[in-house]
Amino acid sequence: MGNERNIRLFRGEVFREDREKLNGHKSAVFWFTGLSGSGKSTIAHRVEKELFDRSMRAYVFDGDNVRHGLCGDLSFSPAARTENIRRIAEVSKLFTENGTICMCAFISPLEEYRQLAREVVGEGDYYEILVTCPLEVCEERDAKGYYKLAREGKIRNYTGISAPYEVPESPDLIVETDKETLEESVRRVKEFILEKVSF
Repeated sequence: MGNERNIRLFRGEVFREDREKLNGHKSAVFWFTGLSGSGKSTIAHRVEKELFDRSMRAYVFDGDNVRHGLCGDLSFSPAARTENIRRIAEVSKLFTENGTICMCAFISPLEEYRQLAREVVGEGDYYEILVTCPLEVCEERDAKGYYKLAREGKIRNYTGISAPYEVPESPDLIVETDKETLEESVRRVKEFILEKVSF
């Protein structure tokens, strides 16, 4: 046993509600899920810029970016993928306490991963955005060449090719990037977020 039983949460003198009031908006986590190449990061970063231009506190947690730092020590095993989601969910929860609108762009292919994120963040603060696009279109968009490598067997357990993607049954918002322009997708996501974070 370590010192877990001796660790207590410390409550400061500035609370989430104070920060939200200062910001002029509520905080929440918007979890973008979908295949690689579906448009999750592109939409999230564009929305982040538009919210910033409105003087709103928003931040994007990008799947690739966190693998360079916070989760740089993790592999892509099932256990490591779960830990990857847990860590980013915990950090996002801290950011909401700071009054920040969090947009998390992760494939998070399994329902158990998304449920873990929902449980960590908290039901009232977690909104799921499904970004859909046919696999063949995602492959056409694949600037990194990962799908090609996966089809050649050079990348194993790649979501959509050699590993499953479980489509969410009841996301809070569905964005179909093969049927909408980027501007339309960004507008719909931005309007959804503004609706949820407005007082």
